Amino acid sequence: MVFSLIWMLRRCKASGVESSHPSVLIQDTGPTGWKQIQTLLKELGMKTSTITRDDQKHLKEPVTPSSEGEVQGFAHVERTALALDATAALASIESLQQLLADTITLRDLYKKHHWQAAGPTFYMLHLLFDKHAGEQTELVDLLAERIQTLGGVSIAMAADVAAMTLIPRAPSGREDTQAQLARLLHAHEVILLEARAMARTTAASGDVGTNDILVSDVIRTGELQVWFLAQHGD
Repeated sequence: MVFSLIWMLRRCKASGVESSHPSVLIQDTGPTGWKQIQTLLKELGMKTSTITRDDQKHLKEPVTPSSEGEVQGFAHVERTALALDATAALASIESLQQLLADTITLRDLYKKHHWQAAGPTFYMLHLLFDKHAGEQTELVDLLAERIQTLGGVSIAMAADVAAMTLIPRAPSGREDTQAQLARLLHAHEVILLEARAMARTTAASGDVGTNDILVSDVIRTGELQVWFLAQHGD
């Protein structure tokens, strides 16, 4: 990358091309390559970044891991003063982790389709997908904080979510509108099936706090979003 960029800049210099803002992103140059590029940019009259890259300190690990490791492992559940049976709390945490992973995936799927919407219905779907993504973000917080409240550690990182979710992975590229809608409806169905089963289980175990979130927030929000999406189908 460095040599091709330097070659490009030298061609600009030879042809007399000038620019005040070169559209280049330099991530892996090293000290020597970066100095060569800076020199050529100055000769061309181009502005360079004010960030010092000579020692590449910005690429170093910002946090030194603790010698004591994690303060609470992902599979460890702390006992809390919730007046809730420990077995019921553990069962709810395990189910909520799955629901959280799938809700994060649905939220991200909405954002993907929000950005990649196209065609005659672009404007309305662009706005609808973003609205639904915002509502799913609120559910993500509710679910994660419920896991923490019960004494667990909520799943959080993208790699962990990808490994746990039951929602099929979408392609990186853009799909047509009907495929986008079909993916979203399928993802909703996965979550609603989980949430209904969990609602019955938590009602039976006495975990009414989790049950309330499932029924009042997850299921009702999901049902409403499905209704809106279905109106745009064939």
